[in-house]
Amino acid sequence: MQRWNRAPVRTAGAILLFGVLFSACKKDLSIYELDPVDLARYDGDKDREKSNQEYAAILHANLFQTALSANDLYKIDQCIQSIGDKQLAREVIISNFMNKPGVIIPTAEDMHADVNGFIVATYNRFLVRNPTEAEKTWFRNMIAADPNVTPELIYFSFALSEEYLFY
Repeated sequence: MQRWNRAPVRTAGAILLFGVLFSACKKDLSIYELDPVDLARYDGDKDREKSNQEYAAILHANLFQTALSANDLYKIDQCIQSIGDKQLAREVIISNFMNKPGVIIPTAEDMHADVNGFIVATYNRFLVRNPTEAEKTWFRNMIAADPNVTPELIYFSFALSEEYLFY
């Protein structure tokens, strides 16, 4: 009687069983179709606070598109230091700048005629970056919902924003 060597049969069977088990365990991939969205990098990671003089000089340049004289810059710096409450001092400075002649601010009609252009221009002007899609949507909805929103109020809020204090 002849004995069969069953080791090759067992090995082949194990390989076949292993191959069948693991080839059948493929996860189905779900494919979704999405609209392309501009995912521009958010550049709000500003960590250096502007000095009083830098804040005043940049604010004046943003509102008037001209440089502030050294004498006026010194006076504003002294004003901020004398008040003590920087937030209050900034509000007073912004208010004074906004009430001066020569401030370059779009009209409400211009803002409503091109809301997206106004939003992008304002972000570039004050925060030196493009707005995210969420920021654009929020401002579009706010401007559309409230007829009392003016470019002056939006400029005032940007100048008081936490991000505007840093670069």
